[in-house]
Amino acid sequence: IGRNIVHLIDRPDEPYCFRLQKDRVYYVSESIMRKTTAIGRQNLISLGVCFGKFTKTGKFRMHITALPSLAQYAKYKVWVKPNGEMPFLYGNHVVKAHIGRVTEDMPEHQGVVIFNMADVPLGFGVSARSTVDMRKVDPTGIAVFHQSDNGEYLREEDALF
Repeated sequence: IGRNIVHLIDRPDEPYCFRLQKDRVYYVSESIMRKTTAIGRQNLISLGVCFGKFTKTGKFRMHITALPSLAQYAKYKVWVKPNGEMPFLYGNHVVKAHIGRVTEDMPEHQGVVIFNMADVPLGFGVSARSTVDMRKVDPTGIAVFHQSDNGEYLREEDALF
């Protein structure tokens, strides 16, 4: 989301912040965060919306629970046609034949949010090619690498929280 991260923290209704609890990063309002100080850290299971977690190697892995916040302020977006929704929701990459629209000037290897044609966010991934290069690729070429989708709520429900 780039510089739009400021909009996540400085919201007009009330300020929000990011908190690290064990190996997970949570997005929570400051009023709720203050109320949880009465609970011991070892007894606190969850706090706000889980944005992702740090792996054992120290890399950050974004969770699908962050999608509503990411979709709202995403710089780069890809819209898939109806025939491309189900393959993406089953965990496959987005091929060029399934793309309906793309944000202009999208660079290669940037984070993108994938929407259906009705502007409902389906998931997120990484662009395999820039907008200019995407026009030259054959229809079966990969346009967006899959990272996470709404189908994960069913496939990995025990590991999300």
